[in-house]
Amino acid sequence: MPGEFNYFNYFTEIEEYFWKKRGAHLLVSPLDWAIVETWQKAGIPLEAVLKGIDRAFESYQRSRRGVAGRSMKSLAYCADAVLDAATEAKEASAGKGPDDGAPAKISPSFAGEEVRAYLLRNRGRLAAAAEKSAAISADLAARLRETSARMDELLPLVDAPGRIDLEDLERRLTVLEEKLSAAVAASASEAVLLDFRREMDRALAPYRRKMSAEQLSQLERQYIQKRLFEFYGVPRLSLFYLT
Repeated sequence: MPGEFNYFNYFTEIEEYFWKKRGAHLLVSPLDWAIVETWQKAGIPLEAVLKGIDRAFESYQRSRRGVAGRSMKSLAYCADAVLDAATEAKEASAGKGPDDGAPAKISPSFAGEEVRAYLLRNRGRLAAAAEKSAAISADLAARLRETSARMDELLPLVDAPGRIDLEDLERRLTVLEEKLSAAVAASASEAVLLDFRREMDRALAPYRRKMSAEQLSQLERQYIQKRLFEFYGVPRLSLFYLT
């Protein structure tokens, strides 16, 4: 994804753009956040997402519901248009060399303090989540405490002189988050998982026919992960959540 600024604002840029297009500053639903996460994990550039949202709104305004003045309720309506825009962007860049604007490394003056504060903030949130979950699952609490300690171990990557290798830091954070995801899923009761799946099915019901099996599978995984992290008070670790 090109541009230093956009790298740290992927979620908030999309959220605010969707608000603007809707004409109302409303809370984005867990389903919408899960959709954005599937785009982020698929490596879809921010520019392609915004272009897809524009196209989806244009199409919606011509639809019967749009003509009747009903607002678009979810980013799920934009899924196909965003994927089309991403495919076009990929085809347009075919044959080009590596993107010099890619956010693998940026100057410490831009992000050093922000990233350091982010790691320390997550360290505290992980420690608090460990205390909260200790009575529920000793294994989960141990994993949370271990991950909290890892935040301190990552600080030298940020404090080292020279340019920050965000790509390497992001890889390390992704590995830690994947381990946390497995831990919270293993610790959750059947009742909790069933509640989240019922909730997800209700939210997805109007859009299932518009999505492929692969899209639905990815979205379901992201949705359940998001709700489990919220349930246990576990922070997201990826730099895409820095803001």
